[in-house]
Amino acid sequence: MTELTTQQQIEIEAAAFRQLVAHLRQRSDVQNIDLMNLAGFCRNCLSNWYQDAADQRELEMTRDEARRYIYGMPYEMWKKRYQKETSQREQDDFERLEKEE
Repeated sequence: MTELTTQQQIEIEAAAFRQLVAHLRQRSDVQNIDLMNLAGFCRNCLSNWYQDAADQRELEMTRDEARRYIYGMPYEMWKKRYQKETSQREQDDFERLEKEE
C-alpha cells in the first residue's frame, strides 16, 4: 500500500464515515438494539462520538444536532417513523451483553 499523507488519511476516513452514515440512514429497517447486540454500537453511539469530536475541537454542538446529522432528521421523528418495540429476547440479550462488558 502507498504511504498516505496525513491529509489523505483524514480524507479517506471522512469519506468512509460519510458512507457509513449514509448506509445507516438508508437501512432504517435495522434497529438500534440490533446494532448494539451485534456490534456493540448504534446510531446514538455514533452521534455521541460525533458530538465528542466537535467538543474536542471546541465547536458547539448539541446532542440533538449530532443526532439530526446521523439520523438525517430529528431523532424523535426517526423514532416515530422507524423504531419498533423491542422484544423481550432483544432486551435480555442487550442486558446480558452490557453485563459482560
